[in-house]
Amino acid sequence: MPVQIKQVKSKSDLRKFIYLPDKLHKDHKTWVPPLYSDEWKFLNPKENKAYSYSDTILFLAYKDNEVVGRIMGIINKNHNKLNNLKSGRFFLPESINNQEVLHELISSVEKWAKEKGMDKLIGPLGFSGKDPQGFLIEGFEHRAIIASPCNHEYMVDLIANEGYIKDVDLFDFVITVPDKVPEVYERIFQRASRKEGFVLQEFTKRKELKPYIIPVLRLMNECYSHIYGFVPIEEDEMKKLANQYIPILNPKYVKAITLDDEVIGFAIGIPDFGEGLQKSRGRLFPFGILKILKAMKNTDRVNLLLGAVKPKYQNQGLNVVMAAKFFETAIANGIKELESHLILETNTKMLGEVEKVGGKFYKRFRVFRKDLL
Repeated sequence: MPVQIKQVKSKSDLRKFIYLPDKLHKDHKTWVPPLYSDEWKFLNPKENKAYSYSDTILFLAYKDNEVVGRIMGIINKNHNKLNNLKSGRFFLPESINNQEVLHELISSVEKWAKEKGMDKLIGPLGFSGKDPQGFLIEGFEHRAIIASPCNHEYMVDLIANEGYIKDVDLFDFVITVPDKVPEVYERIFQRASRKEGFVLQEFTKRKELKPYIIPVLRLMNECYSHIYGFVPIEEDEMKKLANQYIPILNPKYVKAITLDDEVIGFAIGIPDFGEGLQKSRGRLFPFGILKILKAMKNTDRVNLLLGAVKPKYQNQGLNVVMAAKFFETAIANGIKELESHLILETNTKMLGEVEKVGGKFYKRFRVFRKDLL
């Protein structure tokens, strides 16, 4: 039978869309499921502020009466307006290893985007840079981490066969935690720490983080404005993100620098709980939360999620101050490795910083594009 494409319109359809990866990745050893409760919120316009400034569509692919693929189309009107673009995005693509299935899915999004006046389709790319970006194209042997893609290798070939080419690559690095903080870091730390007014903030309890989360997200808006695909987070969206992430943050792996009580720099990491997500199959209940918490407690790896220094205070050693304290905390807690998370190939400054601390190339991700003629 030919492939049939159906738009997601009911809760039953949405359930099939959300849980399809369970089926397609059941024998995929390095795949880590999402936290499915978060997937329901992400795909709910009442829960996800990004829907208020985006057009979206969801498709399912059927073959022989079975769901064999899915895809999401997004038009982020805010990002297009800010950057004078007419770009559509495809996101959350999943398919069996079948060109016809992928073709029908991506063609459906292309048609929808063209009808909306778009002249280009890029992806995989969500509403903004805080969503997973790209297809994994190198490093398939390594387990996925939170908020990063983990696709089957064949997906890269299937999308390329549809005429999609590279738009941008992102790199992931692993940094080995040394036995002690490097002396050069100690010296820079001491020099930067003496600068008048700079205060390093460290935390031991989650409640201590609450006054800092919104200022950190505001600073992220300022520092990330030039980054590929980034869309500023609105104030009410910040509150939801704060409530979502504070419960899973380990305060020890959050560092901030303030000047006159203003947050001017931050670094946020999270203990790797991928093994817990695998064992829980992405479900919190009835016992999934215990498996996730156990994984976070027992891991020897921390994933670096976010970090930035206010532009006017860059090149003053503040990033080194936070790195030194991050190493110090990691050493004290038996952490062996830090994972850099995704860094754009165009972000030469950050790539240089990772190289300085001995980061080793680990994975490569690629966002594809195609002109809609």
